[in-house]
Amino acid sequence: MRICVYGAGAVGGLLGARLAQAGCDVSLVARGAHLAAMQANGLRLRADGEELLVHPRCTDRAAELGPQDYVIVALKAHSVPAVVDELASLFGPDTAVVTAVNGVPWWYFHALEGPWRDHRLESVDPGGRQWDVIGPRRAIGCVVYPACEIAEPGLIVHHANDKLTIGEPSGERSERARALCDALIAAGFKAPLRPQIRNEIWTKLWGNLCFNPISALTLGTLEQIAGDPGTRGVARAMMLEAQAVGEKLGVHFPISVEQRIDAAQQLGAHKTSMLQDLERGRPMEIDALVTAVQEMGRLVAVPTPVLDTVLALLRQRAQAPA
Repeated sequence: MRICVYGAGAVGGLLGARLAQAGCDVSLVARGAHLAAMQANGLRLRADGEELLVHPRCTDRAAELGPQDYVIVALKAHSVPAVVDELASLFGPDTAVVTAVNGVPWWYFHALEGPWRDHRLESVDPGGRQWDVIGPRRAIGCVVYPACEIAEPGLIVHHANDKLTIGEPSGERSERARALCDALIAAGFKAPLRPQIRNEIWTKLWGNLCFNPISALTLGTLEQIAGDPGTRGVARAMMLEAQAVGEKLGVHFPISVEQRIDAAQQLGAHKTSMLQDLERGRPMEIDALVTAVQEMGRLVAVPTPVLDTVLALLRQRAQAPA
């Protein structure tokens, strides 16, 4: 099984290391010092007090790798449109593209029964580049739960969670999706194949769409945001608006808003990914986590006034000097 992980940062590096150890033919696309370290010394993965060293092919030129069975895209969502032509160089007739990306995926409405079937989301796929070049028939959904980081160039540290939920946009249990789950399970992950992958996407997105922007505006941790009555109230209002949007699209939410907020609070003094990006001067995942929900709300005629307000503040925050 030939697998290319495009974007071999923390999550991509974890996937690449585990899959390579399990015997898959793995290639990694990365850049900068992290790429140089992997090319010189291999990729190290540290977890549970043990360290694994693997030597997959590593490059910043995807075109030299040739057609793959699976391309796992593990970039931040806003980085993907700029590399779709490079991704296309990895495609054969049956190549599947696994979207291991936070937020609303660009293929969200592909094969979704109802009046919005095959609608394109401008907020996450400007000009429809991913839809046109990658093609929704290649897409396999993936909801990523592991917590990991690049501790130093060439070294990934895996802190917690080994679950990756997989699902076809159509809901079918396809052979390609089953084979991917089998490979991930052999690599040590929990990888359930879900017929309703959008439910899982929304359950994770539900917290991300409120805690991430609030943390970027307040610099607060999850514990602080969920524990303060004021910011907890803002998060609750955003989540209720998002729930109304999701339910209009046929999504089932398995827990209550309060249960989801309590789960975040239990993570303690954790900084969201958006706050970490803000502190490091990196672009924040605004569109995939927040703007897309606003766009879908307008599509299905569900108002999102609190989300709209927070989004306006967040966009200005992103433009402010560091």
